[in-house]
Parts: sequence; C-alpha cells; structure tokens
Amino acid sequence: MVDISGNRGQMLSLEEIAKYHEDVVSSLSYLFSDQSTYFTERFIGYSPAMIAEELRKRVDETSLRSILIILASLEARFRVDYESRCQKKLKDDLSRAFRAIYKEKQERVSLEQGIFEVWKDHQVESKQLIGELKTAFGFRHWLAHGRYWQPKLGKSFDYESVYDLATSVNEEFFGDESVRP
Repeated sequence: MVDISGNRGQMLSLEEIAKYHEDVVSSLSYLFSDQSTYFTERFIGYSPAMIAEELRKRVDETSLRSILIILASLEARFRVDYESRCQKKLKDDLSRAFRAIYKEKQERVSLEQGIFEVWKDHQVESKQLIGELKTAFGFRHWLAHGRYWQPKLGKSFDYESVYDLATSVNEEFFGDESVRP
C-alpha cells in the first residue's frame, strides 16, 4: 500500500518519470527475450513474430501510461504555481490575474479555461505552447477516461513528443533546464 499522506512532496520530476519509463521498457525487453528465466514457460507455442508483436503492444501501453503521468505532473506543476502565486500575493500581472480567478474559483479553477488562458494572455510569446498543451491535455482526457471514444485531436502523441513538450513547458514557464537522462 502506498502512503499518500503529505502528498505535495510526492510530485515526480520529468527525470524520475523518464528513468522509470526506461526501466520498465528495459524490463519488458528482458522478459520477452530468450535470456529471461520465464521465456520458455511464458512463450511456449509463440512464433518470433508473435513475441515481437506482444512486446510492441506492451511497450506502447507503457508509453501511454508514462504520457499520462507526464501530463499529470505538468498539471500539478501549473496548479502549485497558481496556488503559490495567489498565496504569496505577488505583484506581477500574471499573479494578479490568478488572484482575481482565485476569489471566485479558489482551487477549483479549470486548468485549460482558467490557468492556461491566463498564461496565454500574460505571456503572449507562449500562445503556441499553450495550444500544444491544450491538445495534449485533450489526449490525456481520452487516456484518463478509459479511451472509449475516438479522439479528434488533429495530432498524434507518443512518449517522446510528450516528454519534449513537457521539457519545453518546464523551461518556458518554470525556468527548468531539465534534460532527458
């Protein structure tokens, strides 16, 4: 069982997410190789093509799960920034705009129609990045809600593109100079 008390301190960095993702992909690759102690038992009757296809499906699913975690961590980052700017009563225009929303919505502010829109209005050079984020969060909604409909996003997402987007967002909005490990 995971202890979630004091959960604010449990936000994962992009580096931690990337390392975990790489470990899982490596573990799957080992499991599906003839070096695995379970290979014969696990893949009896499988052709090499069937093994490769099943591995590809597992890696694809792992990538979707990692995308979900990356986007969830970005949401947390934006929400913590929003709350921090409101609590510290910073005097910049962005913080003042957040406080105006906070008076009405408090923590229940919409990420996409609230926080992202304020950023877009106050950091004009980031409009394109905000647009990419909104599309990525449409993909995240599809993932988080069970994938029961066909998403119409106008763009496809994979682990690398979402990781790169998150890195750009962290650099642009939060000053991180994170790089892929």
